[in-house]
Amino acid sequence: GAGHRPPYLAGRKLEQAEFRKSLSQEVVLYNIILTGLRGVGKTVLLEDFKPIALQEKWLWVGTDLSESASVSEESMAQRVITDISVVTRNIYFDVPKQMAFGFTGEAEEEKVSLGYETLWGLYTATPGLVADKLKAVFLYISPFVKKAGRRGVVFSYDEAQNLSDHREKDQYPLSVLLEVFQSVQRQGVPFLLLLVGLPTVFQKLVESRTYAERMFRVLTLKRLTDEESKEAISKPITAANCPVHFSESSIDLIIKFSGGYPYFVQFMCKEAYDAWIQLTSDGKEPSVPIKELLRKLDNDFFAGRWSFVTDRQQLLLYVIAHLDNRNDEFTIKEIVTKCKDFPKATFGKSQISQMLMSLALTGLVYKDRHGKYVFAVPLLADFIRRTVENT
Repeated sequence: GAGHRPPYLAGRKLEQAEFRKSLSQEVVLYNIILTGLRGVGKTVLLEDFKPIALQEKWLWVGTDLSESASVSEESMAQRVITDISVVTRNIYFDVPKQMAFGFTGEAEEEKVSLGYETLWGLYTATPGLVADKLKAVFLYISPFVKKAGRRGVVFSYDEAQNLSDHREKDQYPLSVLLEVFQSVQRQGVPFLLLLVGLPTVFQKLVESRTYAERMFRVLTLKRLTDEESKEAISKPITAANCPVHFSESSIDLIIKFSGGYPYFVQFMCKEAYDAWIQLTSDGKEPSVPIKELLRKLDNDFFAGRWSFVTDRQQLLLYVIAHLDNRNDEFTIKEIVTKCKDFPKATFGKSQISQMLMSLALTGLVYKDRHGKYVFAVPLLADFIRRTVENT
């Protein structure tokens, strides 16, 4: 499933170590972006970061970012204040108790929670722009976090590629978010921003604020190595003392056709075991039904995206799927050259550029910060070749 933690988290030791290093900062000099294609385990690793942060005496807040969170600057501020109030509401501070009218004397004190109402009240009472108000809230919270014995607060946001500014509406929620964190971090406030999303997220941040490139350290999740994939397959079986094990040849098959992507490893292992249960109950010898697994994977994972692609776009994608570097970065020039091998692929350079822009909107490709293009969905090239050649 999407974001479900596997029985064993294979690999990712370097990323865990880098996150621990970021938590050791006395003054936050850089934040973290965790990025990668769909299915590489970003959300799972994000959940693995949380206990690390708690062990290191940091508070942890955050959620998935929907498009509505960045509709306006005010909605972004409300999102952030709502999130921080979840962990600060158990922090109390003393304020003078208001005496009834007509009475004088030494005022008593009462305890007030640093919850949403208090924080939003402070936000609305602060003069200035949205960024000024949000900075005031952060600066107010910071001493209380330290008094509570915490080193700081990690603000973690998944699906961060949904963040954007809206110049046509004169609303800049993404810019406000970056400005606020950069400002309070310069003042020594230990609030760390952890953004998780598709590879387009870093480019969006830099387009919004040029200094964003210096605010973040990017951790890009790649596919698992063969050895890590083998651990992901075999260690849960061993730990559970399962009476049925994959043979070495079965493990090699799953590693080959999953491409080392954690989601596909999990998908194929689950489907293989479901098939084995059926086979053994029928008295048959269990094996990995790789053709059936690929057919089910095509229907469950790829077909929905493919259905939105026009015939001409499908032909272009079929050409791209034959590039030697189809699973990495590719350029328009390389596509033009490859088109010569396909008589029906009469695409010009400008046509290819326009079609790639349209395909980027559907989430099938994206343009990276080097100006090259990449398939946004892992193993998409293999699916395209299987689908077109079997049609």
